[in-house]
Formats: sequence, structure tokens, C-alpha cells
Amino acid sequence: MTAVTADSQEAYEAVFNAAVAADERIEPRDWMPEAYRATLIRQIAQHAHSEIIGMQPEANWITRAPSLRRKAILMAKVQDEAGHGLYLYSAAETLGVSRDELLDKLHSGRQKYSSIFNYPTLTWADVGAIGWLVDGAAITNQVPLCRCSYGPYARAMVRVCKEESFHQRQGYEALLALSKGTPAQHAMAQDAVDRWWWPSLMMFGPPDDESAHSAQSMAWKIKRHSNDELRQRFVDICVPQAESLGLTLPDPDLRWNEERGHYDFGAIDWSEFREVLKGNGPCNEQRITQRRRAHEEGAWVREAAAAYAAKHSDRKTGDETRETGEATA
Repeated sequence: MTAVTADSQEAYEAVFNAAVAADERIEPRDWMPEAYRATLIRQIAQHAHSEIIGMQPEANWITRAPSLRRKAILMAKVQDEAGHGLYLYSAAETLGVSRDELLDKLHSGRQKYSSIFNYPTLTWADVGAIGWLVDGAAITNQVPLCRCSYGPYARAMVRVCKEESFHQRQGYEALLALSKGTPAQHAMAQDAVDRWWWPSLMMFGPPDDESAHSAQSMAWKIKRHSNDELRQRFVDICVPQAESLGLTLPDPDLRWNEERGHYDFGAIDWSEFREVLKGNGPCNEQRITQRRRAHEEGAWVREAAAAYAAKHSDRKTGDETRETGEATA
């Protein structure tokens, strides 16, 4: 990254601001304000943490999937989420932060992950509800990130969004099968939607007037839309889909507003959101404990990979030394 003196700070800022205003991409070697870098690290890290923590609720059902086909689909999805985490950690590393540092902050509670993953998956229908609602909310939030001003993040999101779109359709199809099945299966699907609807709306973050980062992130074009705009878009998408599923969204205030051209919806219980963020959700302790344990149990794999890389690096250095000696002989 370019070293900046006090005299050149203003000139660099002008170039950065002009690039953002022109919808040009900021790349790792470009100068950027430290606040911009810190905001990206915070957002990308939270996104990456959410992907790997988010593997847990659904992986809970891999061994209990109702058919081999459903098991194969779910395994593929959980593997995709691991891949998303890797893409995003790699994007964060281009900002000068190490993956080890980010994971240490996650494990110590100094960085967050999405509050949605602190809810339990009680039945098989929860896997469908997560696919339809949680991944649907993720797509709504993440598609605009493909136009993020920071190049590595934007490029990572292109593939992530393609795969998340498949996950959303998979969840929708699973819920449709349950909804059109026996009365007990329909009830299971409805129960899952009842429990996941409101937490899904909270995924977009607090209201705009309470969001600490949204306005600045939009000014830098890290984000393209506010939390409330994205939440409204998600509601407008979900209502007709719920009707097609034959399921009811658990909001008595949900109705079409002809004047606004959008669906009105009820008040969100933000006290629940804040409590989950504080670590008081149903599964906060379970999720982070399992993450720490998995990290500790995987230490030997990381050590073996590092030893293998060092061995081949030494071998390559030795080969190059011999080749140089032969050439000069």
C-alpha cells in the first residue's frame, strides 16, 4: 500500500473520492482512508464469520435428512457455505489483516456474525425455511454488493450470490414439498416459517435512524441501499412467494399499500435483536463453543499444511540453488 505523507494526504483523498464518485473500483494497492479500510474489514469479516457459523444450524440435519437426495443437496449447500467463508476471508486479507487475526477476534467475541444463526433448527422444515427466508434475505442484501466499490469484495460476491440463489430455490422447493404434503407436514412448514420470519427481517440490521455505519458505507459505495430499503424489498418479494407456497407469514399487519406501491408490515421487536447481539440468543453459546472446538481440533491440519508448504519451499529453493550453480559452473 502507498505510503502517505501529511502533505500528500489531501491529494490522495481527492483521487480516492473521485474514483468512488465515478463508480470505479478501489483495489488493494490503491490508497484508501483508514476508516474505509476499517469499515471493509469489519463488514467482510462479519460476513465471512456468518458463512462458517451458518454451517452449523443446517449441518445439524445432515444425518437426519428424510432421503438420500435431500442429504446430498444439504451436504452440497453446507460445503458451499464453507467456500463462501474462504472467499471472504481471502478478500479481507487483501486489506492487510490476517485470517488468524480475524478468527481470533471471532472466537474471543470481538467480532460478530449474523444474529440469525443463533436460532435453533428444531425440525426438518427449518432447513427449508432457512433456504427460502434466510438465504433469500442474504441474496437481497448481497446482490448489490457485487457493485461494491472495493474490487476484491465485489468480485467474491458474484460467485457467492450465484450459489446463494441456488440455495434459496432449494429451500423454497423443500418447503413446497412439505406444504403440499400431509397435514402434519404442512403444519411443520408453517411452524418453521412462523419462527424464522421475524429474525429474517432483522438480518438487514437496525432501522436506518439507528444504524451506526449505514450512511457512511453508502457514501463510500460499499453498500448501495439502506437497511430499510433492503428490508422492504425482501418483504415485497416474499409475500407472493408465501402465497404460492400456501403458507402464511406471521404478521397480521401485512397488507398491500397501493399508495406506496409496497407491502406494509408490522413492527419488529428490536429488543430481541439487541439481546441476541449481546450474546443472549437461544444458541449463541452453543454456536461459538462449537466453532472454537472445531478450530482447535483442526489445528493439526493447519500445522501439516504449513509443514508441507515449508518442505516444498525448501525443496524449490534447493533446486534453484543447484540450477544456479550449474549455470555458473
